[in-house]
Amino acid sequence: MEPQPHIAVVDDHRDIRDLVSKYLAQHGYRVSQAESAPAFRRLAEKTAVDLVVLDVMMPGEDGLSLCRELRAATDIPVIMLTAMAEDTDRIVGLEIGADDYLTKPFNPRELLARIKAVLRRVQSLPPQRGAPKAKEIRFDRWLLNVGRRELVDDGGVAVPLSTAEFRLLSAFLDHAGLVLSRDQLLDLTVGRAADPFDRSIDNQVSRLRKKIEADPKTPTLIKTHWGGGYSFSAEMTT
Repeated sequence: MEPQPHIAVVDDHRDIRDLVSKYLAQHGYRVSQAESAPAFRRLAEKTAVDLVVLDVMMPGEDGLSLCRELRAATDIPVIMLTAMAEDTDRIVGLEIGADDYLTKPFNPRELLARIKAVLRRVQSLPPQRGAPKAKEIRFDRWLLNVGRRELVDDGGVAVPLSTAEFRLLSAFLDHAGLVLSRDQLLDLTVGRAADPFDRSIDNQVSRLRKKIEADPKTPTLIKTHWGGGYSFSAEMTT
């Protein structure tokens, strides 16, 4: 029997932590609580975490900062809780790597459904074959500095990457040689991606090809598989 996923609930409000933890535990999950970003780091040093339920508005270091740190160093999925219903907060959270978000006050049953959906997506993703945690990755005539999100050609010229382009390139590097469907690329780059404009993977691939391919019309790095999606074929070194 496989162990149930371990969920970390990070929120400065004890009543919310207790409510969510009790509800998730009743549905078979292992749950740990943390009242702040530093408390979560101490928790993560001691035990593996499969998903983080993370409050945006916390005193001191906020949830967005912790989410950004998690996404830069790990693949742990994050569901953000926010008391704000503004589209800007939702978009910022998704842009920095959150897999989903929920606006307070929320129904615990809806949170449970979103946790199950995110974990299903994570489990269905293909295994990594690249070196996503390396600080620098070389491929073809390019050097990608992961920390600075900087792409430099063999002549030393830096090519700017948007957030979407960086995340798409990272997804390809992480899964080099595998055919990734459009839905898998959406999950790897923008999480739940429920909005129509998020389903423009083909356009994003086209923009990235224009920046990294010698001839975007005849691509050799990002290959199209008709009916199957895309694959990344370049050899990489770190």
